[in-house]
Amino acid sequence: MISAAPGITLDENEIELSFIRASGPGGQNVNKVATAVQLRFDAARSLSLPESVRARLIALAGRRASRAGVLTITAHRFRSQEQNRRDALDRLILLVREAARVPKTRRPTRPTRASRARRLEQKRRRGDIKRLRGGRSDFI
Repeated sequence: MISAAPGITLDENEIELSFIRASGPGGQNVNKVATAVQLRFDAARSLSLPESVRARLIALAGRRASRAGVLTITAHRFRSQEQNRRDALDRLILLVREAARVPKTRRPTRPTRASRARRLEQKRRRGDIKRLRGGRSDFI
């Protein structure tokens, strides 16, 4: 069990790790050793996640989530398989923590009467300044 957020633990059996060959620097090693990690987590069918967290997680994942609700995280930042595995798990945990935070609901507000009056007064002053910039008409 992996503790992802307060009250949320992910079952390790729900996380599927596969190792693939990484692109980028690494010399001959990059052609021989599968150090990159591809983590797959079926968020849509996960029993570990509450329904609200599941929906926010899939939305937060964006293009990392398939239409079926499977999150895919690829980690190839490091040269070692173990570091990439840890990186992929950390990124999944960060996503779950972000999804577990309930966003504040926006309460629509209206400007106060005083703020509307200040805005209109500033507009009037600015208009006066611009009007006074006009040239004198008695020079013609």
